[in-house]
Amino acid sequence: MSSTRRSFLQTSGATTMLAAAAQAQTPKGANDKINVACIGLGIMGQGDVATAVTVPGVRLAAVADVYEGRLTKAKEMYGKDIFTTRDYREILARPDIDAVIVAVPDHWHQIMACDAMKAGKDVYCQKPMVQKVEEGAAVIQTQNETKRILQVGSQRASSILYAKAREVIKQGMIGDVRMVEAYWDRNSALGAWQYSIPPDATPQTVDWDRFIGHAPKRPFEPIRMFRWRNYQDYGTGVAGDLYVHLFTGIHYVMDSNGPNRIMSTGGLYYWNDGRDVPDLMMGMYDYPETKAHKAFHLGIRLNFAAGGGDSSGFRFIGTDGVLDLAVGGALVLKRKPKDSEPGHTASNFSKATAAEIVKQYQTKYPAQKASADGMRANSEQRWVLPPGYTEQYAHHENFFNAIRSRKPVIEDAVFGLRAAGPALLSNVSHFTRKTVNWDPETMVVKG
Repeated sequence: MSSTRRSFLQTSGATTMLAAAAQAQTPKGANDKINVACIGLGIMGQGDVATAVTVPGVRLAAVADVYEGRLTKAKEMYGKDIFTTRDYREILARPDIDAVIVAVPDHWHQIMACDAMKAGKDVYCQKPMVQKVEEGAAVIQTQNETKRILQVGSQRASSILYAKAREVIKQGMIGDVRMVEAYWDRNSALGAWQYSIPPDATPQTVDWDRFIGHAPKRPFEPIRMFRWRNYQDYGTGVAGDLYVHLFTGIHYVMDSNGPNRIMSTGGLYYWNDGRDVPDLMMGMYDYPETKAHKAFHLGIRLNFAAGGGDSSGFRFIGTDGVLDLAVGGALVLKRKPKDSEPGHTASNFSKATAAEIVKQYQTKYPAQKASADGMRANSEQRWVLPPGYTEQYAHHENFFNAIRSRKPVIEDAVFGLRAAGPALLSNVSHFTRKTVNWDPETMVVKG
């Protein structure tokens, strides 16, 4: 455990090449360099690489991307000796690559993650782990068969902030949690995925067919590649891109496998830019009782035209208190007084009667000393992240430590599907206008 964490808690031919690469893999010692490659050097890929290379003993060795400009960017950032290619299979065939970061559009996640594990590579796969729920079983099976490390890139599961929230709830400090509220508000063009389109994007600089893959065939249209999150063919909309972070946090904090009933609604109300996914979505989710927690209800809202600005967080509402978690910020616990008392309505009566009610009340509840208006202050505790701490670094450190130790990560393929499942099924509920029944244990749709 790091000192930061401790102090906080105290407060074909290709197939042949892949097989050869898999056989060449050797365990990494504590002092060995880990050579990592990035498949997809877009916004998330660049962010993941920038974090990964700050972990001691990690080196970027190769990059694959279908856009030539990003291969140029890789050499500008990490040196001309970086191996670059448009074909990710060339990276998987290299015996010097120990691990890969899969940061490509969602419709490629399952294919590339499985290919990489079969090639003997450990995998850091951006969320959601899969584009479609039914793809999840293949990732789980491949991880089990190959014994590779797979970590899904939703950093909440490695955060000391969420670890503290989990501890508070497990200790019963807010009683039984019966309701959780989660929200994500954005109010900017970039927040709504209006990313820049490079002027040099042409059929010569972009391997369009490789980008499309198994998605429906279309003529070259660069906006669909550089803003792929806006389209169902390649992305998963706000639910798969952002809800999945919320589910990751909730499932980790509550020690839950997920909901069994999923209802979602929303629409496209503001960003009418050709996208075919909602920019506003609200969801309701029923979580069944388990050995770890009582049955509870989750409500989520996500808005890409939030006039109040950008924010994201949770409220865990218990029978004895409330736990507020501001993403990237602080954890605040508000509890009822230890000896719970009801308050009073003395102000509704005459002065003499009111005075007598307050006197009797304060005699019965001397510790609280309620005021004449009956208001009572809840006790409050606050935990703040240490300076310089980032969940992103913690998550990458978790991954690379697992590569060396061969010990499991928290956010493996099973956790990844249980977080992705209700997020992706929120899209199904939204577009079909129907409730979806999900089995969080077997990870299959029921009915």
